[in-house]
Amino acid sequence: MRLCALFLILTTAGVLPVSAQSLADLAKKEGERRQTVKGSGKTYTDKDLKSVPAPAPDAAPADTAPADKANDGKAAAPADDKTAPEKKADDKGAKPADSKTVVKDQDYWAERMASLREQLDRDETYLSALQNRIDSLTTDFVNRDDPAQQARIRTDRDRALAELDRLKKVVEEDRRAIPALEEEARREGVPPGWLR
Repeated sequence: MRLCALFLILTTAGVLPVSAQSLADLAKKEGERRQTVKGSGKTYTDKDLKSVPAPAPDAAPADTAPADKANDGKAAAPADDKTAPEKKADDKGAKPADSKTVVKDQDYWAERMASLREQLDRDETYLSALQNRIDSLTTDFVNRDDPAQQARIRTDRDRALAELDRLKKVVEEDRRAIPALEEEARREGVPPGWLR
C-alpha cells in the first residue's frame, strides 16, 4: 500500500512542473503571435452599408383593405396572413395589386382556416396559463397571514378572474368562427379539402 502511495506522489510531482512549463511556453508563443499580427481588421461604418429604399406611403392601405373585407370582422388574422392571398394572386397574374377583389383559391381558404385555428390554439393556451395563475394566487392567498399581502393578492386574483371571463368569451368566439368559415365555404361551393 505504501508503495502505491509513493508511486502516486512521485507521478503527481513530476506532472505539475511539466504542465506549468508548457502553459508558460504557450503564453509566450501567443504573445509573440499577437505582436506580429497587423491591425485588428476592417472597421465598418454607416458609409460602408447600402441604403434601403423606403416603402411607398400609399401601398400599405391598399394591401390591408381587401383582407379586412374578406374577414368580415369575424377574426383578426396576423398581418402576414392578410397580404398573402393578394401576393399569390399577383404571382399567378390573375389580378393586379391595386384591385379590390381577392382571388378565393385553395391557398386563400387554407390560410383563413389555418389562421383561425392558430388563433384558437393561442387563446386556449393563454386561457390555460391564466387558470394556472389564478390557482397559484388562490393558494398564495390562503397561505398568507399578513392582511396587506392578502389584499394585494386578492386584487391580482380579481384582475386575473376578470381577464379569464373575457378570455373565455374570446375562445367561444374563436370556436364559433371555424364552423362559420366552413359554412361560408360550403355556400360558395369550396371543396372540403381546401379547408384542411
